[in-house]
Amino acid sequence: MALAGGATSALAQTTGQPMHWQMGLQAPVTPIADAIHWFHDVLVNPIIIGIAAFVLVLMIYVMYKFSEKRNPTPSSTTHNQLLEVAWTVIPVLILLVIAVPSFKLLYAQYDYPKPDLTIKATGNQWNWTHSYPDHGNFSFTSVMLNDQERQALIAKGIPAPRLLAVNNEVFVPVNKVVHVLVTASDVIHNWTIPSFGSKVDAVPGRITATWFKARKEGVYYGQCSELCGKDHAFMPIAVRVVNDAVFNEWVAAVKARDRNKVREIQERTALAQAGAKVADAASR
Repeated sequence: MALAGGATSALAQTTGQPMHWQMGLQAPVTPIADAIHWFHDVLVNPIIIGIAAFVLVLMIYVMYKFSEKRNPTPSSTTHNQLLEVAWTVIPVLILLVIAVPSFKLLYAQYDYPKPDLTIKATGNQWNWTHSYPDHGNFSFTSVMLNDQERQALIAKGIPAPRLLAVNNEVFVPVNKVVHVLVTASDVIHNWTIPSFGSKVDAVPGRITATWFKARKEGVYYGQCSELCGKDHAFMPIAVRVVNDAVFNEWVAAVKARDRNKVREIQERTALAQAGAKVADAASR
């Protein structure tokens, strides 16, 4: 199981999306996601496994030691002061061990550093509209690709995962702090990118927020994580992390409303990043 989990983590690291037979969380690419993984994998899971193992061993011991055959005369003991104190104090201490880093992580998620870029994400039934107020407030809507559109990209060598690929990807620069202002136009949605550790409700009439700082170029997928209607499962999010030069080129093309240029940049970047991932996987 550990080997399978390790192999899956390596695949997730190169794709930014869920994988078949994946065990564990998607590979992190932001400081918040790193902290979430540490909290889940290093702290909480060992505690859970340790408690489960202890209870299992205790139950086996009790079933063996105090079976009717080995213990025909049951004890009449009803209280044990030391034991009762122990099973009260120890769980409290365990909860304190979990609570301190939990509160620290929660604070970090909402302790927004100074942004290099701000994006506004609006959830609609059933797609996402993203706008860039720092760059003239241009906006576009991201709609999930159908199978025919996906196959056209795959034929060019561009990965286009089912239920995740979109026509207009969100472009952000690598190693830059990005603030995402999140709202909705109709019902409650949820803007989620697992590899970023970002997950926040999109509420009509309100602005919520999240932030991330992606340290690795690539495309990272997410989906609406709030039950928002019949097409809830068909409104994915695709964030393309690129270098500054590509980001500036993409912004200029979008502001000029040159759809062909935008599509060319998106496909060229996707193809280049896909090739880099294949080379990286082959070198491991």
